[in-house]
Amino acid sequence: MISALIVDDERLAREGIKSLLRDFPEIQLLAEAENVDEAIELIDKLKPQLVFLDIQMPEKSGFDLLEELIETPAIIFTTAYDEYALKAFEVNALDYLLKPIEKDRLSESIAKVKKQIEDLKTDKLRSKLLPHEKVFLRDGDKCWYIPLSEISLIESAGNYAKIHFDRFQPLIHRTLNALEERLSNELFFRANRQQIINLNYLDRIEPFFNSGFLFYMKDGSKIEVSRRQAVKFKELRSL
Repeated sequence: MISALIVDDERLAREGIKSLLRDFPEIQLLAEAENVDEAIELIDKLKPQLVFLDIQMPEKSGFDLLEELIETPAIIFTTAYDEYALKAFEVNALDYLLKPIEKDRLSESIAKVKKQIEDLKTDKLRSKLLPHEKVFLRDGDKCWYIPLSEISLIESAGNYAKIHFDRFQPLIHRTLNALEERLSNELFFRANRQQIINLNYLDRIEPFFNSGFLFYMKDGSKIEVSRRQAVKFKELRSL
């Protein structure tokens, strides 16, 4: 069973998705929301595995919702406009459905969700990597076998992750959520939706906008830490 949430400001659109989902008993609809703020509250409370997310909504868009989340469920965008397709995949959406939604396309999307959830379950069953261990990386015809401690930063790049170490930045076909499941929180910290940092490469911290932090890394780069993650950092790292 896959738990789901519908986010759309139009009642008829929500009813349309609910009607289609009656033919997919594996989807358990938990709730529905008509705006971003309501959706964030429901996502925090109910922890759905899947969100059917409209893009154009009053005040805040579907993209705005994703910017406020750290642990992101599987996202299927639903919209009447196809000009958002490229951006949808840039923010790691699993699929993109044009309204009116066709049952066959919905079936394809749900199949993708099932695969992603199964892959994530597999990641959770695998033991966490310890800070002293080495990891194998491959990008095209190049391969590396390096200590985990040498990775300074991991960044989201669509459906890939960019691994920063030494002068290299290979791409691997993994999401940040999946990598976070495998990485030791002794060494790595999810600073925001797009970046995981190696704490050994952190130089100093300053207060930042909206009760967040600004991390200054040893290479001179700056990493913005969201308010939610700043709270988590203090909980994990304070005496």
